[in-house]
Amino acid sequence: MPRYKRILLKLSGEILAGAAGYGLDEDVLHGIAAEIAEVHRSGVQIGVVLGGGNIFRGLAAASRGMDRVAADSMGMLATVINSLALQHALEKQGVFTRVQSAIDMHKVAEPFIRRRAVRHLEKGRVVIFAAGTGNPYFTTDTAAALRAIEVGAEVVLKGTRVDGVYDKDPERHGDAARYERITYLDVLQQGLKVMDSTAVSLCMDNKLPIVVFDVGRPGNLARVVDGEPVGTLVGG
Repeated sequence: MPRYKRILLKLSGEILAGAAGYGLDEDVLHGIAAEIAEVHRSGVQIGVVLGGGNIFRGLAAASRGMDRVAADSMGMLATVINSLALQHALEKQGVFTRVQSAIDMHKVAEPFIRRRAVRHLEKGRVVIFAAGTGNPYFTTDTAAALRAIEVGAEVVLKGTRVDGVYDKDPERHGDAARYERITYLDVLQQGLKVMDSTAVSLCMDNKLPIVVFDVGRPGNLARVVDGEPVGTLVGG
């Protein structure tokens, strides 16, 4: 029996790139789609927000001298490419899917309308929220927190390459310690790389829990949704 009825899954673009580190890895994409489809079949309503870092990173481009607003706009468009790719992969799994974009582009996606998004979820469609918040200077982490609150999701599931939140980078430090539970304030005060501070603050203000877990391990998404102690729970 799933613990959550409605979830918001946040995935970075880098995860979709696989070992290559850029672009889209078809095997990874279809693997993630299969995991989402399995959870969907259990009756869980699913919203998804994808990053675009596998195609273009606005902040990195801005640091090299590009205008920040233009760079962030390009990054938001990159998330639309990833969203359409995931939609295609999910529909191959037999899952009805809608892409809603924060930037109007009627030829490829619906505009984001909260009531329509909720209705799609109630009808059993996976809704992929593309183009971030539609505004520069906001990350897709913040977009995930915002959309989760708007559609009434019970939890934000942050799928990463590591199995939770550590006190330091586990890929660089062999003695890094993993947290099973941690508060929003501790994440903010320690500067832990869970989600950006705006997203964490938004979740804290609205009492929306975050679960950080390794999305690359088969079955982990279903385990998290079933309430098993997978990854790290960030809460009050």
